[in-house]
Amino acid sequence: MTVETEFLVRVEDVSKEYAFGKQKLQALKNVSLAVEKSEFLAIAGPSGSGKSTLLNLIGCIDTPTRGGIYIGDQKASEKTPDQLADLRAKKIGFIFQTFNLLPVLSAFENVEYPLLRFRFDKQRRRERVSRYLELVGVNEYAKHRPNQLSGGQRQRVAIARALITRPSIVLADEPTANLDHKTGGNILELMRRINQEKGTTFIFSTHDPRVMEMAGRLVRLDDGEVVE
Repeated sequence: MTVETEFLVRVEDVSKEYAFGKQKLQALKNVSLAVEKSEFLAIAGPSGSGKSTLLNLIGCIDTPTRGGIYIGDQKASEKTPDQLADLRAKKIGFIFQTFNLLPVLSAFENVEYPLLRFRFDKQRRRERVSRYLELVGVNEYAKHRPNQLSGGQRQRVAIARALITRPSIVLADEPTANLDHKTGGNILELMRRINQEKGTTFIFSTHDPRVMEMAGRLVRLDDGEVVE
């Protein structure tokens, strides 16, 4: 099923419940949200407010209990797991607070990894990976493994990996949480520059005041509901 839309992401009356034995936890309650192309959007709220759950639903990592998630003109909440995996690979990049780099791979290989499912020849992959490592300022560390990099360097590699497939949306879950103040600020400036120069849409879950201040739009969640 497809629908015409002017929004890159639409969340329509979405609720999410988790079962714990005979009990149910309602993580989101009738949440609606629309995101336009090239937005720099922060979803903020205290721990347990539902912001990471909402990010996972937008990222097609999870599915809603009720309501609809649309990525462009595609209704993600009606797709099969294989179709969702394909949608994620083509449309969505992820940046995690714990970086989630593969420890046995070099920085270059970590960034290259998402391209392996596409029909790129080796030379084309190498050129693109080098270009994105240079974009985030870590090309000189291409052969280093994650344990040989600082937190800021690992996050830059993670950003390059998120961008390498040229997704229309990048989802960042607490991207500054494990970084010192200066490094976190530099990472935010980098993502803002990519947003402005490349038109990439960024959606953050955060409780960092710096992310909220830099965001073009701020959505606040509390107890699973949009409050602002």
